[in-house]
Amino acid sequence: MNSPHPERDVYAAVADPTRRELLRLLADEKEWPLHDLTVHFSIGRTAVSKHLTILKQAGLVTHRKVGRETRYRLNPAPLKEIEDWLSFYRKFWQENMVRLHQLLEEEEG
Repeated sequence: MNSPHPERDVYAAVADPTRRELLRLLADEKEWPLHDLTVHFSIGRTAVSKHLTILKQAGLVTHRKVGRETRYRLNPAPLKEIEDWLSFYRKFWQENMVRLHQLLEEEEG
């Protein structure tokens, strides 16, 4: 079912806009069956399923069988890696904007 060790890089998994939209949809609901997710895209059920497989391999999505249906759920934990990476650059730009603001004030004064 769900591997505790992701097989795919989380950055590669979220690089595709369809997969990002799948994550957004999954964040809005507790869980979604494949056919309900598919109606949100102009691609077929097989293509959506392939995108979900990539998200599962990155640990971003879990799934469970309910009868003949597979339901998908967001697992946001791997997104922490991206958040940590972005927080470094957020701090970098904030510090540089403060320096730029100080420089502009010095030139005006």
